[in-house]
Amino acid sequence: MTTATKIEAILYLKGKPLSLSEIAEYAACDRATVEEGIMELMDNYAHRDSALEVVETPTGYSLQLRSDFHDLVQTLIPVELGLGALRTLAAIALHNPILQTDLIELRGSGVYQHVPELVELGFVRKRRDNESRSYSLQVTPKFHQYFQIEQLPQLLEYSHKEEQLELDLTPKEEIKPAS
Repeated sequence: MTTATKIEAILYLKGKPLSLSEIAEYAACDRATVEEGIMELMDNYAHRDSALEVVETPTGYSLQLRSDFHDLVQTLIPVELGLGALRTLAAIALHNPILQTDLIELRGSGVYQHVPELVELGFVRKRRDNESRSYSLQVTPKFHQYFQIEQLPQLLEYSHKEEQLELDLTPKEEIKPAS
């Protein structure tokens, strides 16, 4: 695995802009190596026909959808559910149930904003976990109905085989919020 590939995975998994220092910490390498990896990654994305791009933002580097696809995002993702919240929902669904503390470790502090929104929309149930001081989060029947997903792949905590799990969270039909 190249440094650029590792950085790509880090940017994808974090889902938010990261500074060079943060990337270096996650990648367990020095800042100069990260700078080279970022440049290689940006160059790779610039020369391929991809919907994604690596950009430098005021708060760091980010892997994001090219601006040409923003109309498609508005069509496919409900207006009331942003990309960060959608990724958080996917993480909850794939680890169902998951402790909020584990979700924060996986997705970052944006979870504090995403979870109340997902609970309010009825996609996630939040309950105090008896064995810890955290909350247990799990998807609701509305999640399954809205995205027409009957069963999700079960994640093994200690899998000997690494696999990329993808979850298509495209609504099959519009459900109007209850008034």
